[in-house]
Amino acid sequence: MLRLEMLCTGDEVLHGQIIDTNSAWLADYLFQQGIPMRARSTVGDALEDLVSTLQLRSQYADVLIVNGGLGPTSDDLSAQAAADALGERLVEHPEWIAQMEAYFASRGRPMSDSNRKQAMIPASAEMIDNPVGTACGFAIQLNGCWIFFTPGVPSEFKVMVELQILPRLRQRFTLSEPPLCLRLTTFGRSESGLAQQLDSLPLPPNTTLGYRSSMPIIELKLTGPSSQREAMIETWQHVRAVAGENCVFEGTAGLPHDVAVLLRERGLRLAVSEQFTAGLLSWQLRSADAPLGNGELPEHSGNSSLKEVASRARILATHSGVDLTIAIGELQDDCISVVLHSAQDTFGQTMVYSSQRHSQRIRQEMTAMLALDMLRRWLTGQSPYGNYEWLKPTETL
Repeated sequence: MLRLEMLCTGDEVLHGQIIDTNSAWLADYLFQQGIPMRARSTVGDALEDLVSTLQLRSQYADVLIVNGGLGPTSDDLSAQAAADALGERLVEHPEWIAQMEAYFASRGRPMSDSNRKQAMIPASAEMIDNPVGTACGFAIQLNGCWIFFTPGVPSEFKVMVELQILPRLRQRFTLSEPPLCLRLTTFGRSESGLAQQLDSLPLPPNTTLGYRSSMPIIELKLTGPSSQREAMIETWQHVRAVAGENCVFEGTAGLPHDVAVLLRERGLRLAVSEQFTAGLLSWQLRSADAPLGNGELPEHSGNSSLKEVASRARILATHSGVDLTIAIGELQDDCISVVLHSAQDTFGQTMVYSSQRHSQRIRQEMTAMLALDMLRRWLTGQSPYGNYEWLKPTETL
């Protein structure tokens, strides 16, 4: 199997000053292409560290994708590190200087002299085009490993991977068929509780069942070769059964997306009133293009009883002229009230958080998920009241 690794560069990445989204994107993108990433490492902007890491990883990997360090400033050292690892000099490419000059001219700006540095790559390197930026990508061979150097700007990096690097990999290597990955997400279950029921489940050959915990959800993933599709789908029915009514969505689109689809299918418009969640639920639904009417963020009134929150949901329906409303009260004594109001009925519940260790942000996300789950359940003909391991009802309508 092709061994592909990634090397992320930059002090800001190494020290956690920025979130490395490029690594997550690349790992997922390559996985979908049938090239699971085998390892990933990060190194700062010290030239000697860059050179030694290139030399070391090139002895293990068939392909190494290096990200970052191709800019015009003094701390952008990837090209120099590549040249030093090869024992070569850097060579200026006039054709790339011309491309940069055209890039800046199209934006009505002169090219700075510092940008000339971006046209300097190792003498034996293969230049790789960057159609959306000024960083010249390139590839070298070191210890039999193909090393691709890419810009850190996400928009430039992704285009280079998709249009330049992946086609080269397909030409030079025999790639495996993309694996099959079945996913579902639960709300209201613990990882240990799910594992207790699933860890003894027999799996098809060469498949793995994984768990991803990201409060307030647990994602279950069954991954394996496409040749095991039928057996995996049969096993997946058992996973679904264990997740039961706590499965809030399958795939990767997300619960706000699925709720938005259900609202559109039913021809319903929703208005939202939020206190504790402070607009989080509305933002999630608007991001999924849900059909929303005018909502509200009422000031704290000191009264977030279930009866008061239900009254606010009914008043909002009248003022907004919508078919459906959700109202969320304030957090009081570890309790939160959520009400779903329709033309036919009103459902509401006051829930107490059973754990004291969750931050306010986590509790806000849990509350928004609770409201979405009430919507999902009602829209699919189920009782709006679910069972959750760490949210206990104290009052219902």
